[in-house]
Amino acid sequence: MPKRTIKSIGLVIKRNQPQATALAQKLAHHIRARRLVALVESENSAGVDAEPISREALAERADFIVVLGGDGTLLGVARVAAARGTPILGINLGGLGFLTQVTIEESMQALDRVLQGDYEVDRRITLDVVVQRATHDLRRLDRFVAVNDVVLNRGPLGRMLHLEVHANGLPFCTYRADGLIISTPTGSTAYALSAGGPIIYPTLGVVVLAPICPHTLSNRPVVLPDTFEIEIHVRVSDHDATLTVDGQESSMVGAEDAIRVKRGSHGVSLVRSEHGYFEVWRNKLHWG
Repeated sequence: MPKRTIKSIGLVIKRNQPQATALAQKLAHHIRARRLVALVESENSAGVDAEPISREALAERADFIVVLGGDGTLLGVARVAAARGTPILGINLGGLGFLTQVTIEESMQALDRVLQGDYEVDRRITLDVVVQRATHDLRRLDRFVAVNDVVLNRGPLGRMLHLEVHANGLPFCTYRADGLIISTPTGSTAYALSAGGPIIYPTLGVVVLAPICPHTLSNRPVVLPDTFEIEIHVRVSDHDATLTVDGQESSMVGAEDAIRVKRGSHGVSLVRSEHGYFEVWRNKLHWG
């Protein structure tokens, strides 16, 4: 992918994180000193000398985005910025940080590398999610974009779900389980990993289906091509489920509603860390 000319840089800051705000102020000063426009998400703009702007407008105007926080902060803006392919640099001020791999100490150097054009971008697939309501009213479509995963969980009654899944138009599996995770390679180190799923190399074109506490022990996580469309139905009338996208957006799903998941029309562009994937895995997962 050709590198874009950078004239404006957006800063997205983790909420209620003074350390992130202090670093954002340093980066904003650094950006303006180079006669570039510094934008900051208005929700968390206090204490940062940059133009406050909504997340949606920031994703539209910024030529480059710096996220100061954890993976959750990055996921939130990545879904909005995916359509423009805006490069995102993640600086880790959160927890585990598989996506926000740059440390605070490395942040200024990493920003300078980007401004000099000395960086590479990874294109991570997303998932387009459509919920077709059982009314068959084509206007009743809920649409989502997932960077990490799509999760169907048990509803308020907490009963086991009965799910019928088709893949690529063919019957695939019937699950009786607490839920089902459909994960991108990016999300394979998140919830899917907790459900026993494999760690997938981030740039592979696949998705992971991982049942949550399946009743049938032979129901194991599987890896399918990302060219397949996955269709899921909740089959028991009193077993409502909760659909959650990246752990941040949710919708109730009733009996006979259809959930369709396919590779997204836009990917997410993440600036590649100087630390390779294997080094990140070794450090984050304590592999030695």
